[in-house]
Amino acid sequence: MTGSSPNLQTSFADRHIGTTPADQRTMLDAVGHESLDALVRAAIPESIQAAPATHSSIPAAVGETEALAELRAKAGRNTVRRAMIGLGYHGTHTPAVIQRNVLENPSWYTAYTPYQPEISQGRLEALINFQTMVADLTGMATAGASMLDEGTAVVEGMLLARRASKVKGDAFLVDADLLPQTRALLDHRARAVGIALREFDAVSGPSDDQLDGAFGVILQYPGGSGRIVDPSSTIERVHAGGGIAVVAADLLAMTLLAAPGDLGADVAVGTSQRFGVPLGFGGPHAGYLAVRAGLERQLPGRLVGVSFDADGQMAYRLSLQTREQHIRREKATSNICTAQVLLAVMASMYAVYHGPEGLRFIAERVARTASALAAVAQEAGLGLVHDAFFDTVTLRARDRAGALVDAAREAGYLLHLVDADTFQVSVDETTTPDDVTVLAAVFGAVDVTTPATEAAVRDATTRLPSALLRESEYLTHPVFSAHRSETRMMRYLKHLADKDYALDRGMIPLGSCTMKLNAATEMAAVTWPEFANVHPFAPRADVEGYLDMIDDLETWLAEVTGYDTVSLQPNAGSQGELAGLLAIRGYHLSNGDEGRTVCLIPSSAHGTNAASAVLAGMRVVVVACDENGNVDLDDLRARVAEHGDTLAALMVTYPSTHGVYEHDIREICDAVHDAGGQVYVDGANLNALLGHARFGDFGGDVSHLNLHKTFCIPHGGGGPGVGPVAAKSHLAPFLPGHPFAQDADRRTGSVTAVGARREAHGGGPVSAAPYGSPSILPITWTYVRMMGLEGLTRATEAAVLGANYIAARLREAFPVLYTGADGLVAHECILDLRPMRDATGITVDDVAKRLVDYGFHAPTMSFPVAGTLMVEPTESEDLAELDRFVDAMLAIRAEASAVERGEWPADDNPLVHAPHTASSVISGEWAHAYTREQAVYPLPGISTRKYWPPVRRIDQAYGDRNLVCACPPVEAFA
Repeated sequence: MTGSSPNLQTSFADRHIGTTPADQRTMLDAVGHESLDALVRAAIPESIQAAPATHSSIPAAVGETEALAELRAKAGRNTVRRAMIGLGYHGTHTPAVIQRNVLENPSWYTAYTPYQPEISQGRLEALINFQTMVADLTGMATAGASMLDEGTAVVEGMLLARRASKVKGDAFLVDADLLPQTRALLDHRARAVGIALREFDAVSGPSDDQLDGAFGVILQYPGGSGRIVDPSSTIERVHAGGGIAVVAADLLAMTLLAAPGDLGADVAVGTSQRFGVPLGFGGPHAGYLAVRAGLERQLPGRLVGVSFDADGQMAYRLSLQTREQHIRREKATSNICTAQVLLAVMASMYAVYHGPEGLRFIAERVARTASALAAVAQEAGLGLVHDAFFDTVTLRARDRAGALVDAAREAGYLLHLVDADTFQVSVDETTTPDDVTVLAAVFGAVDVTTPATEAAVRDATTRLPSALLRESEYLTHPVFSAHRSETRMMRYLKHLADKDYALDRGMIPLGSCTMKLNAATEMAAVTWPEFANVHPFAPRADVEGYLDMIDDLETWLAEVTGYDTVSLQPNAGSQGELAGLLAIRGYHLSNGDEGRTVCLIPSSAHGTNAASAVLAGMRVVVVACDENGNVDLDDLRARVAEHGDTLAALMVTYPSTHGVYEHDIREICDAVHDAGGQVYVDGANLNALLGHARFGDFGGDVSHLNLHKTFCIPHGGGGPGVGPVAAKSHLAPFLPGHPFAQDADRRTGSVTAVGARREAHGGGPVSAAPYGSPSILPITWTYVRMMGLEGLTRATEAAVLGANYIAARLREAFPVLYTGADGLVAHECILDLRPMRDATGITVDDVAKRLVDYGFHAPTMSFPVAGTLMVEPTESEDLAELDRFVDAMLAIRAEASAVERGEWPADDNPLVHAPHTASSVISGEWAHAYTREQAVYPLPGISTRKYWPPVRRIDQAYGDRNLVCACPPVEAFA
């Protein structure tokens, strides 16, 4: 037999793109275009279409085996030493049952943010475990569902303190022993919003002058140097003046030390990284933020709470969703609209697996090991700087500190050099007596053997202050004692995963969110030791492979966006937005334009745009949109003329938030530039442009990208994300730098170009680690390497075709709200359900919940227009899955019509009662106007792949009125 099937997949791009050439021919016929190229050229304005590339920095695509071999070579250029640098990053053992069943499990990493709680009960339960763990260990009333990292959590704590404080001043007190990377981040963020930082020594406390006009304080506990100081007296003095006390606390240390809440703190912040989450060169890790009673409604980010479903069964949901930044817009108090869900799940399961006794055992062993290490160092003649510490020992070695740190590195250990006389050694759960023995020899101790070290660790007395030893209980809920064996843990994780709908079950057609394939080959390198076990402050010589991969990505992303330089530091899209706006602000200040503070934002924009502008110190002015969803060019020109010399920037999403390619985009950019402003193009929808147009070519000065959308990093149930910022060269000096960046041109304060391709990034940091969340960058590197520029271009074409196919097939049943030229959309379409609602009473909520019965995650609800569904099929879905979704939507429209005709009562039909659980259709008498089969098997074929939601429709309002955000007692499930 000769020849081959026309549907044979021969490259990675063929496997990534779900539709075959034959499928695409069928779809093009439905849309009414001859070819993919003709479709895309008709949709994208001719004025911005890029000429075919004659040369690309992106190499030709290779297969999966070849890509992994190249990545292995890069990983081999990283040297994995035992990291004892500390500073908020610690070695940890990820329990294999958690690595295999969470981190490496698509049921967890391909899930979306739990906005649809009925199909998210598993990850919501895992997050409420996280909240309970954090609240218990910190002694606080309520904890959020995770923050981006410790540094940004401290910033959010500062902003919360300013909101909640009775003090009207703009001063914030800062512990001199704050982690240095946190201090750098705090400096940068405080400056943008007019907050003055006042540093003090935690031993003596702030002076009366420093307290005057201070709305709050941040204390590190234990300190960055390892020192433990009782913060209660400082907290009392801050409270006496009406201020708010924030404590950055080590969760493992809190198993032994008095909790911040017990000492009077109002807010606790920090990281959960050492609870089983690999170092990963700095991330992603789940930060945390918790508050005392009375501050719950001031929390930024996400909060999981408890409510009840239609049958009175207890259920979880996201609480206080009105705090979401896309709702509050310029009134937002934070731009954080995401979390680090996957990492929070890992940390929570680490606590579930070990329980309170296990965590305390680990902490005591760490503390004893640190004490034994201090003893051998003193025997070697080194001075002990602090007598009270948990895991970090600061040592004095006059004029020899550098030599000792170098010797330790030669022996395979990374220590932290403070100055010529001082260095730090941080112990963690991975530190063994053998490690202490090796370091003892490095320090100059004689006759120290491993058996002696083992005995010393076993018999050591911890150096914790007796007055600060913990007395309160923690992790008393049964969930933290019920899963000790691996069998029980494996089954618990499977039980939770089975409750949820993730990409491994079917299409998640979320507009604006791009839930595409996260290929197994792309994910493979995340857990390689050469990427997972590297400290973010390791010396450059140890991370050449990482830096090489980062350089590749910066170069490739700059090319496809038309910019000159890229920073990968922002660890979420919101942080990429903020970084770009801070760069614009820095640029204007450098030119003496202090008055340029107005940021123009279209009314259709995602709410984080406005929130980010406020946090960058800008004033938001809204620009109107026309009836087609485009920026109103006349209104834009009027706003530009009105604000003149105060105009700083325009933020515009392209394609628009309405899913349309705006034809006036060049004129829009020109109008802003002519007035001296900068253009920020929100890159959330870059997947509709790749290979066909570039932001930097049609007028963009800076953009953020979403690697968790366009470039295949999984959403992980609501995080991790990576939001790189790309810019023209004139903004490069103001992009995020970092004091610990291994590359000299990526350090805060660097302002000169290095080499022909790289521009220096000298601005302040926006994330705690120099390169944000680098351990997941191999995902994007592998995706681009296997796709090549041609594959990326094909992906764009397939995505645009998929959206237009769905729009064409559903247009008669559900009007498509916005379209561009020839009635075409970009990569997503907005279906208008309001006419159906007006005719039948069936709402967008009813349709979203009914889709669950049909085996689908709902599209994006009521954004950017209330009463609509925004659908994005992505390029990864095949035609059969697209048709299955179309059939479901058409069937739902027919059901609504049956209600309209009176065949089903308005209050008793399968739409208003959706979703239906298994128990709801088998328990008791069936008294509904529709049949059981119509409830749960509305279309042929569903029975063979039926997804059963664990709960029925959840009462959202009850959960907000009765805020419960920790693990409920077992009786609640009865």
